[in-house]
Amino acid sequence: MYFPNMDWTHLLNLEFPQLPLDAADEAILKELAHKLQDNYPYHSPDYAGQMIKPPLPLAQAAHWMTSFVNPNNHALDGGRATSALELETIQALGTMVGYSQPLGHLTSGGTTANLEALWVARQCHAKTVVLANEHAHYTHSRMSEVLGMPFQAVASTENGSMDLIALETMLKELRSEGVNATVVATLGTTGMGAVDALEDIVPLAHTYDARIHVDAAYGGYFTLADLPFNTLRHFNAMSSANSMVIDPHKHGLQPYGCGAVLFKNPEEGRFYKHDSPYTYFTSDQLHLGEITLECSRAGAAAAALWATQQKFPYVRSGAFAKRLNASLEAAQGLKRSLIAKDWWVLEPELDICVFSLPGVKASEISALNRAFFEQKAKENLHLALFSLPQRNCPWQIKWDIPSLTVVRSVLMKPEHNDPKLWDRITSA
Repeated sequence: MYFPNMDWTHLLNLEFPQLPLDAADEAILKELAHKLQDNYPYHSPDYAGQMIKPPLPLAQAAHWMTSFVNPNNHALDGGRATSALELETIQALGTMVGYSQPLGHLTSGGTTANLEALWVARQCHAKTVVLANEHAHYTHSRMSEVLGMPFQAVASTENGSMDLIALETMLKELRSEGVNATVVATLGTTGMGAVDALEDIVPLAHTYDARIHVDAAYGGYFTLADLPFNTLRHFNAMSSANSMVIDPHKHGLQPYGCGAVLFKNPEEGRFYKHDSPYTYFTSDQLHLGEITLECSRAGAAAAALWATQQKFPYVRSGAFAKRLNASLEAAQGLKRSLIAKDWWVLEPELDICVFSLPGVKASEISALNRAFFEQKAKENLHLALFSLPQRNCPWQIKWDIPSLTVVRSVLMKPEHNDPKLWDRITSA
C-alpha cells in the first residue's frame, strides 16, 4: 500500500492527542512517509508474487492500540491482559488442528517456531536425526545446524511432496543404527505449494518410533477450506503430529511478526523449565516465558490475533474459510486461463500456481520466463520466479542446465479470484 500525501502527524494527533509530537517530529514523519514509497504494492491484487497477505484492518488497529500499552508477554507482570489473550489464541489454533489441550505460544515467525519444535524433539531424543522434504523450507536444515542436530533431505515425488519410499528407506536405515528420527512433514511448501502425505507418513513414523513435526507455517489454515479429499485427508491428520507450526502472519491476516508453535503433549513443557529470580513472582499461574525460548515478546501480536479470531472464528464453511476458498479458486482459475493460452502449468494443490512458457531447451525456456517476469513488473504486475528441479518437471524438454526457471504466483488475496487479473497475467 502506498501513502502519498498522507499527513501522519495530523492523524496521530487526531487519534491520540496526548502524544507529544512537535514540529521536528512532523518533519521526521514526513521524511519517513516519503521513504516508505519505495515498496512493492503489497496490499494490491497487482502483487501476486511472494507470500505476503495484507493484515486485516481490525488486526492492525488492535495491534496499534495495544502497542501504546507496550506489554511484554514474557511474564505476567509485563503483559497480564495480553498473556491471557495469547493463551486463548493458542487454544483456538489447537482446536483448529485437533489438539485438545495444546501447549504453545506465539513467536516472531515460523523460523523461531520451527527452531523450538526441533529443540523439543532433541530434548525428547538427544541423538534424533531430522528428515524433511528436499523442498521443505531451508529453516529446517539451518535450525538443525544451529541445534547441532543431523539433517537429511528426503527426495520428492514429481509433484513436490515427500517420497514415502525414500522416507521409509531412511527410517529403516536409521532404526538399524539405533538412531531416532524426527520427520518434518510440510503442508504447503513455499516453492510449489506441495502437501506432504501426512496421513501416510503417520503410520510409517509410528512403525519406526519416529517423532512427527508438521510445518504448516503456510498451509495450516487450509484445514478449514474446501480442499479435494486427497489433500484434505493430510490436513485432517495434523492431530497425530507431536508438534505443529502455523504462521498467523501469512493466511491468518496478522501483521508481521506472528508465528505460533504448538505441542500436542502439554507435559513437554518440562523441557523449558528454568529459574529466573526476577520475573516469575507476581502470580502462581503459568507465565508464557516459562514455556518459550524467546524472552521478550510483543503482547500486541496476541491482541491482534485475538481480535481477528473474534471476528473470524476458525470454523469450516465460515467467513474465514470462504476467504481461503477464494484463494484456492484463484489458483484453479489462473491454471485454466494459462492452459487455454497454451502455457505449461503444474497442478496447484493450494493457492500457489507454477507455470512456464513452452519451449525446447531448459536454458531458452528459462530466459523466456525471466523476460516475461521482468515485463510484467514493468506493467506493475508483480510475480515471482522459481527454480524447478528436473525431477519435478513434467514437461519433455532438453536439459542443458540443471534446473528450469519458471514463473510462480501466490494468490493469497480474495481479490486474486478475478478473471481480469488472470488475463493480465497470461498475456505474454
